[in-house]
Amino acid sequence: MHCFNLNPTLAVATVAFLSVLPTAQAGGLYTKSSPVLQVDAKNYDRLIAKSNHTSIVEFYAPWCGHCQNLKPAFEKAAKNLDGLAKVAAVNCDEDENKQLCGMMGVQGFPTLKTVRPGKKKGSKPIVEDYQGERSAKAIVNAVIDKINNHVKKVADKDLDTFLSTNNETAKAILFTEKGTTSALLRSLAIDFLDVITFAQIRDKESKAIELFGIESYPTLVLLPGGDKDGLLYQGDMKKPAMLKFLSQVGEPNPDPAPAKSKGDKKKDKKAPKASSSETTSSTTAESSEATDIPPSTESKPKEAELPPPIPVITSTQVHILINECFHAKAPICVIAFAPAAHGETAEKALASLSEIVHKYTQAKRHIFPFWEVQADNEAIAPVFKGLELTGEVELIAVNAKRGWWRHYEGDFSSSSVESWIDTIRMNEGPKNKLPEAIISAVSPGETVEAKVEEDVKIEVDAEPGTTSSQGAEPTPEATDASPKHEEL
Repeated sequence: MHCFNLNPTLAVATVAFLSVLPTAQAGGLYTKSSPVLQVDAKNYDRLIAKSNHTSIVEFYAPWCGHCQNLKPAFEKAAKNLDGLAKVAAVNCDEDENKQLCGMMGVQGFPTLKTVRPGKKKGSKPIVEDYQGERSAKAIVNAVIDKINNHVKKVADKDLDTFLSTNNETAKAILFTEKGTTSALLRSLAIDFLDVITFAQIRDKESKAIELFGIESYPTLVLLPGGDKDGLLYQGDMKKPAMLKFLSQVGEPNPDPAPAKSKGDKKKDKKAPKASSSETTSSTTAESSEATDIPPSTESKPKEAELPPPIPVITSTQVHILINECFHAKAPICVIAFAPAAHGETAEKALASLSEIVHKYTQAKRHIFPFWEVQADNEAIAPVFKGLELTGEVELIAVNAKRGWWRHYEGDFSSSSVESWIDTIRMNEGPKNKLPEAIISAVSPGETVEAKVEEDVKIEVDAEPGTTSSQGAEPTPEATDASPKHEEL
């Protein structure tokens, strides 16, 4: 979303860059009456990082033209997401916020990041860069996709087990004609997490429909627990009224979390003092989850070990792809072409490949190399054109030495991809002839320099908010201190 890229080695200097930004204008970009939640370094941890709900946070500067242009859409998104997720903004021009913005990796304005709770209670939040369009609709859709889902889908065969499990715990069941779980129901399940168990039952589950006497959809039924009679909700399907109805059996979780009492502060004094890198809302470890580099083991919560990701060939490393897979003596390679900003499909495909590699590694069995290649790069356009690839995420196997390639077509599930890999290992299935035009006549070990534009200048108009690219302005110091690049 930025008009430039900084060398990773300059990331450490971001705090220093931000510390000398121009003096803030009177007030921030958003007024007190704005639907956008205004957050600063003091309350970011409590309001965002430790929230039960998903948030989208804009890091901005009041003088930034792109930030001013984004304001109407961002406020509209905040209104649409009211009660479902948080839409917040941090003024990076304020002295007190500059360290927070630097720790969050802000190198241009506006920078938007989604923040959602980790998979396990107490784990660090998952922070990801928002790379979508700067429209209210796109922002709302992206945030809704990130709302955690604690709603169980119950079928007739599961009904008895669901009702008998934790019988004393209250249960809320929505009977619906839809197969997907709405953002409204997911947000209510978050509000009452560990207080009420939420479930969704389709209209086709005849046993459940008959048992509860459901006659119309959607219908919400509340089971208080124990021997108490069930309660039928008869109001509008809007959050305030539903929240009040559900509160009959238990109070929703406070969000934001209550501020610490004096007693808590005394306890904190006895606790080991956190390092300076840990005091700013755990941002360093969190923001690493939005990059192609996995967080170190020290920064990850103790969850089930995930298979390591397959190696990545970035937009400036195309020569590696040629050396490994497209020279005349190259053996079999499996290549996943995916955009640098992974979507759901890319994540699924790459997770399947990493699971397969991990499986073979654990069994000490040989498997050919797997590579992830950033597809949104003009340097590999000849490969896409030569192989007639058109999808956003493409999976292929190449054997340049034998002159063939194969294209995967499937749902990117681990089992489906592994079956395809097995056909390659067994030398079964159809092969396509590899166009000679994309095979480099080099020997292994030779270095092939790919022609990649390293210094693409961006023209900036005098009027604010009229830069080319995707609508972000660099910090003044970042612009002076580093070469300008288009997002590759």
